[in-house]
Formats: sequence, structure tokens, C-alpha cells
Amino acid sequence: MIELEDNVGDIIGKAQRGLGISDSELAKKSGLNAELVGNARDGQADEATLRAIAPVLELDANALVDLVQGKWKPDKLEKFDGVAQFNTSYGGMLVNAYLVWDPATKHAAAFDTGADSASMLKLATKENLSIKLILLTHAHSDHVADLPRLREETGAEVFAPAREPVPGAEKIDEGKRFHVGKIDIEARLTWGHSPGGMTFVATGLARPIAIVGDSLFAGSMGGGTVSYKDAVRNNLEKILTLPDETIICPGHGPMTSVGEEKKHNPFFAAKFRK
Repeated sequence: MIELEDNVGDIIGKAQRGLGISDSELAKKSGLNAELVGNARDGQADEATLRAIAPVLELDANALVDLVQGKWKPDKLEKFDGVAQFNTSYGGMLVNAYLVWDPATKHAAAFDTGADSASMLKLATKENLSIKLILLTHAHSDHVADLPRLREETGAEVFAPAREPVPGAEKIDEGKRFHVGKIDIEARLTWGHSPGGMTFVATGLARPIAIVGDSLFAGSMGGGTVSYKDAVRNNLEKILTLPDETIICPGHGPMTSVGEEKKHNPFFAAKFRK
């Protein structure tokens, strides 16, 4: 299985930056010294430190502890007909792209391109898939790096968020719908990590699928570079309200599900804990 995108230090850093809490302020509010806060930022915190820091950063302490102790990773999804993940290296960073298709008609939609679309094109050829659409979750370079090749080799129409225009792509807004065979795809605006980040919710297969780009990761979320508050809100309102069985396909790290993230994601688990 692909490794988790973020460790506990990454999560703490994202929450600190998003909330505008300095190391000194975090130390003061959590009752810790600067050294312990520094260790936490380096991903080397003990359980007591994490439990002191978590409420200050609006994180779930139990989920943080489980992550640092290696007690949770998302369940590996067994072969699931109609969905494929492609993991490629972009400047030393691993990035995901996806194909979703109707097994009956063999019509498919590609979501992002990753660094290299060769493996996606190879699977499409092997399975006799016809890629009709290329849907971009956002315009960051690692997600659109091989767009010219994928567009040329498939002849597919390309669509990108209106807030993040991509040359040659038609601009779309929230609520835009697409169809590939029996699969219905709805665009949801989940911005915050980027200005116009889109989540595409696909229904018509055995389980709903949400291709979320960098809005949400297994056990974490994208850095709220544009707006941390809106990134958190959009994840809560537009992704984690989907049925628990919904498969989440993130831009980095392993696939997960809505149900697992509601229980195990430190940014959100406290809001769903009974």
C-alpha cells in the first residue's frame, strides 16, 4: 500500500500554520516547553505531548496518537472494477491520478494526469477503455504535468475549475455534471488548499467515489494555503457528508473512505465522535 502522505509532524505544522499559532504560543497554551513543541513538529512527540497539543490545534488527540503509534492505516481496497489509481513521481514527490469507467460501455473519465500518464494509457489499452473526459481537480503542476500527452493520445475533452484556468481546458463551476456510460459525476467546489479545488463525486458503480485532489488525504488534509478555514469547512460539508462507504481518491497517499476518515482523521474525527 502507498504510504500515508503526512506524518504527525506534518499534521501539527499544517494546523499551526492554518490557525496562525506560533511555537511559543502553542507551548504556552498547551503547558509544554519549547523543546517538546519542537519535537512534535519533527514528528517525535510522545502520547502525553500530543494530548496536550491536540485541543489547542483543534485536532483529535486519539487519532493523533493512533497515527504516531502506527495503529491505523486505511483498509486496503480490494480489486474494485471501474476504478484505478496511478502513482507517479514528480520531483521526488509521489502524486496520484485516476481512471473511473463504466465496465459495460468501457467509457472512462481520467482525473488529473500525475507526472506521467503512460501507465494510465497502458491500462486503457489493455481494458479497451475509451477515455472521454479529463477532469482536473486543480491546476498545481504535479497534477497536470502530462496533460498535453494525455489529451493528444485520447482526444478527450478537458475541464478545469473556473478559478484555476488551464490552457485548453473548458472552465467549470460547482454543480457541473458529467456522464460516462451509467456513471454520473458531480463537481463540488472544495477550495482552500488551492483557489478552485474541485472534488468530483462519481456514482453508478458498486460504491460512490470521490476524487478529491489535495482537499483531503488519508489521515490528513491538504495545506490550507489559500484559506485553512474554508478548506476545513469544505471537507466537512462537501466530502465527509457523503455516505460512509464512499471511496476517497486523494491526490497523494493511499485511497481511503469517508467512514474511516470520520473516525481516524485528526482534523475531523472529534467532530464525529459520539
